[in-house]
Formats: sequence, C-alpha cells, structure tokens
Amino acid sequence: MNLDRRRVSALLACAALAPVAAGSRPAVATATPRVTVTDMVGRVVDLPRRVERIVLLDARDCLSMAVLHPNPAGLIVGWAGAGTFDSDLVRRQYDGRADGGTIPVVGGLTADTVSIENILALMPDLVVTTAHMEPALEDGVVTRRLEAAGIPVIFSNAASNRETADGLDRDPILDIAPVMRMWGTILDREPQARAFTDFVQERLAFVQERLRGLTPCKTYLELQSTYDDCCWAAGTRIWGDLLALAGGENLSAVDAPWYAKVAPEQLIAEAPEVYIASGGAYASARRPSIGPGLRPERGREGLRRLCERRGFETLPAVRNGRVHGIWTGLVTVQPLNILFVEVAGKWLHPDAFQDVEPATTLAEINRRFLSEPLGDPCWLSLLQGKNNG
Repeated sequence: MNLDRRRVSALLACAALAPVAAGSRPAVATATPRVTVTDMVGRVVDLPRRVERIVLLDARDCLSMAVLHPNPAGLIVGWAGAGTFDSDLVRRQYDGRADGGTIPVVGGLTADTVSIENILALMPDLVVTTAHMEPALEDGVVTRRLEAAGIPVIFSNAASNRETADGLDRDPILDIAPVMRMWGTILDREPQARAFTDFVQERLAFVQERLRGLTPCKTYLELQSTYDDCCWAAGTRIWGDLLALAGGENLSAVDAPWYAKVAPEQLIAEAPEVYIASGGAYASARRPSIGPGLRPERGREGLRRLCERRGFETLPAVRNGRVHGIWTGLVTVQPLNILFVEVAGKWLHPDAFQDVEPATTLAEINRRFLSEPLGDPCWLSLLQGKNNG
C-alpha cells in the first residue's frame, strides 16, 4: 500500500459557507484595549490586548505558544492538523481542557478539510493559520470569510514548496525573532519572547563559531523517509537552510524550496557522507518511529529498514555508519529548530562538537521555557551511542 503523499507532505512540513448569525459573537466594547501585531507574511493586524480564545489551523503552533505561556491549551478553543505533532505524547500533553474534554478539531492536515462553520461556532478572538493551510494567504476563502465576520486572522508561517518573488520564504532561524515577537504580543508575554530569542541567538552563535573554517559535509537529509519509496530530499530552503547552518551541504540535484524527489541513481552518484532520516508517530508502520514517547529501538529498526532500500548499501554514509534519525518536530516547529542545528552539527562535524551535548540544550529549553517538558527520543543514531545518538 502506497503512503498518501499529499497527507504526509502536509504533515512535515502539513460546503457552502454560512453567514455569521447576528449576536453569535459577543460585542466588543470600544474601550477594550487593542494592540497591533505584524504576522509572518507582513500583514499588520489589530487584536484585543487580551486574546483568550484562539483557533490554530496548524496545531503545532501550540508548541510556539508553550515556549512563552504556562498553559497554552487553556487559550486554544479549536485546532486543525493535530496529526502534525507527529508524537502522540506531545499531543496528549496539550490536548486537554479544564472540563476534562479535548480541544475541538476544525480540520485535518490540508486546507480543504477546514470547516469555517465549526470555527465560527467556537467564537474565537483570533485564528492563526499558515501559508500551507491558506495558500492564497489573505485572499484565501477562510481568511476572507473570518475577517468579514469580525475575527482577526494572522499567519504564523509563510513557508511553502513554491518559488516566491516576495521574500516570504525566509531563513527559519532568522525568523525566530519576528515569530516570537508576534507570539509575545499576542500572548502579552513580550519579556519571555525576548528571553527565548536571546537564548536561540546565543546557541546559534556558539554553533557557528565551532563550524568556522570547516568544509560543509555532503548530506542526504530526507524530508519524507518511507520504506516503500525513495528519495524525498530536503529542499534548498527551510530544511535546507537548517542543514546549512549545521555545516551541511545539500544534494546538488535539489532545486525546490521545501522538498524534491531525487532518483536513487542520483543519490548514489552524489555519495553523501551523512544520511539523516526523518521520523515520527504518524504512519509509523511505513516510516521510522522517532519522537517523544516512542521507543528508541523501534526507531533504529526503522533506520535499518531505510538503509535496505535499493542502492543504499553503496552510500558512504551507510558504509561508514553515519546514519541518523530526527523527529520532524525539530524542523517543523520553529522554536525547536535550534536543537536540529546543534544535533546535526555534531553528527556532521563530530570532532568540532566532541564536548557538546545537545541533550543539555534540550534540558535547558525544558527547564527555562516549555510549559511541558519535551521527552526523548527527539533524535537517535543507527549505531547506539554513536555521536550521542
């Protein structure tokens, strides 16, 4: 059985519309304090100073909220794409309400699954979407209908697998400052946003200093690692940006921004020195189980199965035991990107990072920032103990 590519790409990565009934949303007094926020596609949006009812069209934004707010689930009245957590444990940590219920679902992994009627029924103060879930951006149906109903909409991410001329597909790490500033304003947690941004910049500067003067390492970073298909490589942007920050060199055949399919023959010809596969809980029967709450031995078994695909035994990365696995959340959740950069940096340049323990950075994020600790395994290596895998 072939894996549904459309749904998996939506994971990484990701009816007629009834008018709003009169009186369906509580009236907002003119004296209510307001604030403006600039979202990640450059739109300036007016919001209530206290946002208390939020719908997320990409549930992973809950983790961005969790970096700044002690109880993000208490503000989320609905979400879409909860499968994109790619960890049942992480979803359970946040999928709860004070009354014992779970957060209502307003859509699945793709834009066509979103129910505007269900969103309106939740009477949110704010809806947060992404370029993936609303490809037409502010001209999209969901955004136009919600804003016509008086519900502000902001974009938390501008990434897409298309070439753009408007500069929206920016470096994910450089976007940490504006995205956290955006969330800090929304949640009234500006000092916490500054503290986290400073932390990320400090860690990034440390990694870049260790990499100074080193030759980038040719790496196959697999965006969509599945046993029955090959080879879905990281693109030039987003995953590719993070790989470059970790001291990696992407495959030369890749020219798409987000991901591209490369023929096995091309992969063999490029002879990558390191292979980094992605994994998670979603469709775990057909890809490695790597992520918080999953068993490391199952993740390693998944990496072994990936290496049994045609031609992989010829790759220098496989011959030399430099095969590693990463939980998708470290790439798709921007505040966690710094962990990917540090972990991958150690895999690609072990001598330069011999005394560095990425687990220490994760422990500091758990202690200082996250409302719920992020568990193991967020990364592992095919050979247990190799480069802290």
